[in-house]
Amino acid sequence: MYLHYTSTGYLLISPEDDIHRIVDAMLATGYNREFCIALDFSPSFVARLMEAGFLVMSAEVLDEEDGGESAFVLLPKLHLVRSVLFFENLHVKRSIRRFLPRYELRPGADFDRILDRCVHVHGSDWLTPPLVESIRKIRENAGPMPVCSPPEAVRPVSFALYREGKLVAGEFGAVAGRVYTSYSGFYDENNAGTVQLILTTRYLQERNFAFFDLGMPLDYKTDLGAVDISPEVFVALFRA
Repeated sequence: MYLHYTSTGYLLISPEDDIHRIVDAMLATGYNREFCIALDFSPSFVARLMEAGFLVMSAEVLDEEDGGESAFVLLPKLHLVRSVLFFENLHVKRSIRRFLPRYELRPGADFDRILDRCVHVHGSDWLTPPLVESIRKIRENAGPMPVCSPPEAVRPVSFALYREGKLVAGEFGAVAGRVYTSYSGFYDENNAGTVQLILTTRYLQERNFAFFDLGMPLDYKTDLGAVDISPEVFVALFRA
């Protein structure tokens, strides 16, 4: 298998590649960049990237060779350090416990609304229009997420948090096998975001998921009990 790189040293992935072997090659060669580059936004290709353990992002770039016209590229990300929450490590602060009964988690609800809200809150720098469209199509093709167990195929899913009939927080991500990868979320009132993450973690544990993939390490994830692992460890756990 031949690896293809851009002139700036980024690994270029195409739909013709065996993406699992691409990941193996990245680990074997010590590829030390957070991102790869891809140009195909087809739902089947994006789903295959997710199946291989990539968190799929995107960006709009200027094509200097085409008169400065802008174009969109995929940025499949295999984190150099990955934040993972193993369920037995979940830590719920005493100060947040009293808030938990006030809320209701609705898995699978309001997917489009949550996705749109994430774009509105965080911008479209990486959640670009073609990536959002591809994610929606993957979800449409896969159907609703089973309630009692992880799905067999990659499936974008949502977790909506309600209080007194009002959506106050939510996130969306992708399920691949028994792993849920969080992509983005929002909250509209204090503590709602933390409550949503805690209730989502419990939901995943109760339904026999392996772990909660939180992507990029951040302090609030560590506070919940997440640990940082290498890409080699992540890929081994993800495939298992």
